[in-house]
Amino acid sequence: MTDDEPLAAELAAIVDAFTAHLRSERNRSEHTVRAYTGDVTSVLRHLQRRGHRHLAALDVNALRSWLAGQRTTGMSRATLARRASAVRAFTAWAHRCGLLEGDVGAQLASAKRRQGLPQVLRPAEVSALLDNVARPDNGEPLALRDRAVLEVLYATGIRVSELTGLDVDDVDDERRVVRVPGKGSKERTVPYGAPAAAALRDWLVRGRPVLARPGAGAALFVGARGGRLGVRAVRDVVHRWLRTVPGAPDVGPHGFRHSAATHLLEGGADLRSVQELLGHATLGTTQIYTHVSVDRLRQAYRQAHPRA
Repeated sequence: MTDDEPLAAELAAIVDAFTAHLRSERNRSEHTVRAYTGDVTSVLRHLQRRGHRHLAALDVNALRSWLAGQRTTGMSRATLARRASAVRAFTAWAHRCGLLEGDVGAQLASAKRRQGLPQVLRPAEVSALLDNVARPDNGEPLALRDRAVLEVLYATGIRVSELTGLDVDDVDDERRVVRVPGKGSKERTVPYGAPAAAALRDWLVRGRPVLARPGAGAALFVGARGGRLGVRAVRDVVHRWLRTVPGAPDVGPHGFRHSAATHLLEGGADLRSVQELLGHATLGTTQIYTHVSVDRLRQAYRQAHPRA
């Protein structure tokens, strides 16, 4: 059986039921639903290749065999950990539904992710980039959009997918806050400063009316063809303008999020407030930025202290 051959009817129906569960009961994003469904389908195809067409035959040996096969393809630890997590979610659900006698996935171990420190821009590098994009001769609509995109990314620390999903009505210019629909349909309100406010006003008054087409709807940011700005286009904007700053790391849009969080903590913001701003479900996710700050402090200490 190849990777594109269909599952047996019973197994396919179970995948459909699990997909519906993720959407309606767990309220997962479409990205997560696609990833989990793909992983579960892969496991069940593996089960089928072993000669089984019923879910009851799924056991920890089959899961370990599947995961070992994934590892031989050269997948990263992070990908393997995510796939194992998806399978554990599936087997736990199947057990609750009576489709499996036991939660066989609970016995499945996976390699721990290597938690590397995210690469961040220095405050001076961010300032140089934003100064470049705000030059007086950059008054064209696309330049106004780029400036607003970059200012908002850094001011709010929002995800690139959240940025592209913003509508005009999500911006409250008077209070200088933006309403952000985040993961799992959770909504949060994030403040931004005067530079981002000025960039947004310029874009909304002098840029967006020139570019926007009827198909853009209420999209806050639009592309050169007038439709809602996509994630790939934002990545292009970030990479293009970062190249104007000598020595700056090519971090991408998520690097702006990492940088904003790191600079907030270095400036004295408390961890709980940064968690709320970033929309992290747990404080543990936010704590990596304290490690970034300590790492940078250690580097500065080694470079500057005579007895480091």
